[in-house]
Amino acid sequence: MKVLRWVPVLIVTAVVVWSYYAYVIQLCLSFRFCRHCQLIKPDRCHHCSACQICVLKMDHHCLWLNNCIGFSNYKFFLLFLLYSLLYCLCIVTTVTPSFIHLWLSRLFDSSAKLHVLFLTLVSSIFLVTLSCLLLFHCWLVANNKTTLEWLSAPFFPDGPDGAAFDVSVRENILQVFGLDWRLWLLPVSSSQGDGHSFPLRRRTTAHHPITANGAECWEQEGIVVSQQGSPVSIAIDD
Repeated sequence: MKVLRWVPVLIVTAVVVWSYYAYVIQLCLSFRFCRHCQLIKPDRCHHCSACQICVLKMDHHCLWLNNCIGFSNYKFFLLFLLYSLLYCLCIVTTVTPSFIHLWLSRLFDSSAKLHVLFLTLVSSIFLVTLSCLLLFHCWLVANNKTTLEWLSAPFFPDGPDGAAFDVSVRENILQVFGLDWRLWLLPVSSSQGDGHSFPLRRRTTAHHPITANGAECWEQEGIVVSQQGSPVSIAIDD
């Protein structure tokens, strides 16, 4: 019977310990940590299960390229889609007249028709697919989103916000392609930032010392900046 008297005390103690852990550790001092890489993950960084690495501003894992698309190569991925689209468009526009001529003519054997038919169909399919994919990623760039953020909005202490990184269409494009427009269509690195911190468009306070050194943040022309002047974000996802 004496043991049962301690049950309420143990329950109250467990509730107090749990509430302290939930509020102080998880809410106030929490940070994104990758258990696989044993590293602290910056905002918009995710662990790729296929590559087994953490990717800065991860967009998706591309099976066609067998590589992750993220901060370091997102511009090159967009240019790859654009170059491939133009290549398929060139093939379709140049081969289609020959295909019609071969198909209606009786001077060529069936094997030549089959090869031209296959080339035309494959190029047309890739043309439509790449057009849709490129338009989708152009929309992502204009709204400053990744594919993962489009599927699941980044979570902040006051709730999820899918448009937290959208600071304007012009600034969003400059973040990916850089300030010098002459380099936009060239396969050279020109993206802005370091992939660890990103501007926010809303007023907030950075609570975590690792993310923003506990700096008070304020809104300036739609972008949240720290007292040191460097953009910060406090998105907490996965």
